[in-house]
Amino acid sequence: MLFLAALLSSVPQAPVPSIDWDRFEVAELERGMDRPLQIAPLPSGDVLWVELGGGLFAHEAATGKRREVARFDVYADQENGLLGIALDPAFASNQRLYVLRSPPDFSGQVLESWRLDGWQLAGDSRREVLRFEEQRRECCHHAGSMAFGPDGCLYVSTGDNTHPHGDSDGFAPIDERDGREPWNALRGSANTASLTGKVLRIRPLDDGGFAIPPGNLFPADGSAGRPEIYAMGCRNPWRISVDPLTGYLYWGDVGPDAGGDGARGPMGYDEVNQARGPGFFGWPMFIADNRAYADWDFEKKESRGLFDPARPLNRSRLNTGLVELPPAQPAWISYPYGDSQRFTWVNGPGGRTACAGPVVRRDDARDGASAVTRVLDGSLLVYEWSRGKIHALRLDERSEIASAQPFLPSLSVVRPVDIELGADGSLYVLDYGTTWGTNADSRLLHVTYASGNRAPLARASATPVAGALPLSVHLSARGSLDRDGDALAYEWRRVSDGAVLGREPELDCTFEASGAIALELCVTDAAGLSATAQVQVLAGNAPPTLRFVAPTDTFARAGDVLRWRVEIDDAEDALDERTEAGEEQSRRTHVASRFRAAAPGGAEVDAHPGFALVRASDCLNCHAVERRIVGPAYREVAGRLAASDEAVELAIERVRKGSSGAWGTTPMLPHERVSAADARRMVEWIRSLADARANAELQQGRAGELRLAAAADGGGGAWTLCAEYQDGGAPGAQPLSASAELVL
Repeated sequence: MLFLAALLSSVPQAPVPSIDWDRFEVAELERGMDRPLQIAPLPSGDVLWVELGGGLFAHEAATGKRREVARFDVYADQENGLLGIALDPAFASNQRLYVLRSPPDFSGQVLESWRLDGWQLAGDSRREVLRFEEQRRECCHHAGSMAFGPDGCLYVSTGDNTHPHGDSDGFAPIDERDGREPWNALRGSANTASLTGKVLRIRPLDDGGFAIPPGNLFPADGSAGRPEIYAMGCRNPWRISVDPLTGYLYWGDVGPDAGGDGARGPMGYDEVNQARGPGFFGWPMFIADNRAYADWDFEKKESRGLFDPARPLNRSRLNTGLVELPPAQPAWISYPYGDSQRFTWVNGPGGRTACAGPVVRRDDARDGASAVTRVLDGSLLVYEWSRGKIHALRLDERSEIASAQPFLPSLSVVRPVDIELGADGSLYVLDYGTTWGTNADSRLLHVTYASGNRAPLARASATPVAGALPLSVHLSARGSLDRDGDALAYEWRRVSDGAVLGREPELDCTFEASGAIALELCVTDAAGLSATAQVQVLAGNAPPTLRFVAPTDTFARAGDVLRWRVEIDDAEDALDERTEAGEEQSRRTHVASRFRAAAPGGAEVDAHPGFALVRASDCLNCHAVERRIVGPAYREVAGRLAASDEAVELAIERVRKGSSGAWGTTPMLPHERVSAADARRMVEWIRSLADARANAELQQGRAGELRLAAAADGGGGAWTLCAEYQDGGAPGAQPLSASAELVL
């Protein structure tokens, strides 16, 4: 094995093909979706997507509108819901699509077909294709990705439906004790009579149901195993794809969480697999390159020996299929939480959630002018939901990895959850957003390639953006450019009536009437392609300014009575406090203070090392400071941590080893890669949130007194005085605000 590793490392790497990433263009089609999981681009350029909570939506390309197509009734706990979508290969003529969902009245998953009629599903068009049972006593892992192969067969991924934590400690969940069935993946992934933990391959029939195509793992008559099975031994094959040229199946399999090797077997790995034919891919007996787990006795807490990849035997009392399984296939790509020595391109901070596909193949008869296939032909896209990374793996003529490079380095994605090719060869990227819950920053992106002349980019600015009448403004097109080096023509217009203000890149103009004025810059290249940018100015109301003039000493002690005063400059509003207008101005001024405990060791209060560690990890997937997501809000946790030192020590252990039942039924994932010292820093930051103090009195006016509160433990820290002021606006011009802060 060592010789083989040395041999592989000595093979010269193929040069990375030169790609002009600057020619890729990204457009945001949708934002703020509710847990979007998968997309299905339509031949028309419209895009369907499914949301975990049961929604089927469409982006209408012609209008940019979001359409609600259907709302499915789903069981939405334990990672269940509306899991997947795929279009029939003959969609252009039959308008049929397939969805995989978790019905509330059946403990399992149902695959069904519907016909799209306009922007709704035809009510009489439902055809059930397949259903299979799962347990719902405990979570998790349902996969649900679907893809059609070039032979017209539908591939469907299913998860192991096994709880990943409990006494397995991040190793193989094979607990044989009574009542521990949800913690045993031998009943599913390694069971030839079960459809969980698999990739299925079927041929859907027009009237519902399916046929078994030749070439699956077991005979069509079911004599040796379920005939639907193509690949077994999967944990959570979350995203799959089929190469339209070779028919090879690719998938990312999300792995277990053990942070290091141990008596039970190897550390956790995620996998990207390539199946050139049917097979057994190891779980829960093997991981990565067939690293074997121990056949662990959970009652006696001892090993019965390691599983044998050449002759894997499933002797579980829960196994209803064959005892002797096909030889285990090693992973094509595998990587742990830490850095991979072989697949260095995947290294980076964060957790692990491997995804794979599509394989990009050029099709000149199909591809449009903006197809990415021209430059990505022969590339497999692999991506990391937890690390926010996408890579293009160039495949050689034998479908082996010739090179790996970051895909579109300028593209910033938080959690890529699905990538699909459109009918015209352009690419669609679905970004799930920051956390495991509903995210305002979830996005649907459209990626195209400009092979010829490109439209210019327009940038517009105005200085100042607001002021008293008459308002003199300098307009600038600085930053506008033509990426092909063409000369640009400029035109400034008033949006309200289309009046042309000038045709220079720099323009001075004066506005005599008050109000908000929208201005548009249009830049046009020599070939007639153009782009626009808008800027708004407010005439008739100059922005106010606000500053603290007292206190002048920036040091204070807990319990001090602080005398503060602010000064306001406002061109339109009176400044004399003795006048009625001055009193109104004072009523629009508010001041408060807040206290933040100092970081350990006297570090800056806003640079707590624990927060930096939390932000770099996957903690913010499940927690926010002020609101619940999957787990409790950090404010809630801080309150419990502040109660005792024992709670702090327990929280440190839970960060590293995981926990279940501490804040509800959803388990907390282990983070064994995090050192004990770093876990303590993270917990100390969370605990510090309990020390934050907001003065109960929100004061009004331009001067006053505040008594400074202190941390509960009497420690040091800083107070921040915050002042806000809103002016009274002006005829035809809305009010403007100013703020100021003073740190003591």
